[in-house]
Amino acid sequence: MMNEALHTIMTANVVTLKPNNTLGDAREIFMTKRIHHLPIVEDKKLVGLVTSWDIFKLGLSAVAYQDMRVSEVMTTHLATLEPDQHIGAAAEVLMEHLFHAVPIVNDKHELVGIVTTYDILNYEYKKEYPDKLDKFIPENM
Repeated sequence: MMNEALHTIMTANVVTLKPNNTLGDAREIFMTKRIHHLPIVEDKKLVGLVTSWDIFKLGLSAVAYQDMRVSEVMTTHLATLEPDQHIGAAAEVLMEHLFHAVPIVNDKHELVGIVTTYDILNYEYKKEYPDKLDKFIPENM
């Protein structure tokens, strides 16, 4: 059921930051791009991940974030998958560890994409309901 490869549903053009970027940079991206996970890369290699929750739980003012580097709060021990692994593997990692995103890396540990819980939900929804449901919405509302 979830045997397709991750590269078929992953976001390939991932917004990233470098370890020396500030949490202010991350906060701005979270607010303007409406995303919740920022992979941190150095020379194309994945070195960490910062989430909107990482920033929120600090409870600091927006001004304080300008002086903090993402390297100070990023998670460095990450679960990753490869693009040819199955979507089911990502679902398992996300459910087992209560994550909401898993970075996708190649054999050189270079970031090539990201898969989120939304991506998997969207994948399953489109499989179950391949046609648009617009025609059903007015009669059920």
